[in-house]
Amino acid sequence: MEHNLILVFILGGALCFLAQLLIDLTRLTPARILVIYVCLGVFLYAVGIYEPLFDIFGCGASLPLIGFGANIGRGVFEAVNEKGIIGILEGGLSASALGITAALVLGFLASVIFRSKTKRM
Repeated sequence: MEHNLILVFILGGALCFLAQLLIDLTRLTPARILVIYVCLGVFLYAVGIYEPLFDIFGCGASLPLIGFGANIGRGVFEAVNEKGIIGILEGGLSASALGITAALVLGFLASVIFRSKTKRM
């Protein structure tokens, strides 16, 4: 058990560290880095690397963005196998519907509960 937690922390921490380096050392915006991580998850799933990474590192490999991308890739792959070319459009949305819905509902609840303020420079 402890060994698995260490592996989760190593990969999860490395991915977060890499994102922080990209923020600090490049002109990439956080939004672009998020897109890169989602696309990385799709790519890792497409080339067959994500599943072995998940088996070894567990939650460390399923950080929200990379795991979300891999989930989209998995949904597209399964939908294309079942429905053909139309699965390219349908698969990613149906596979990620729960995550998208949760983000929308929780974002709405946060906007109702908390009051937004303009950031002063």
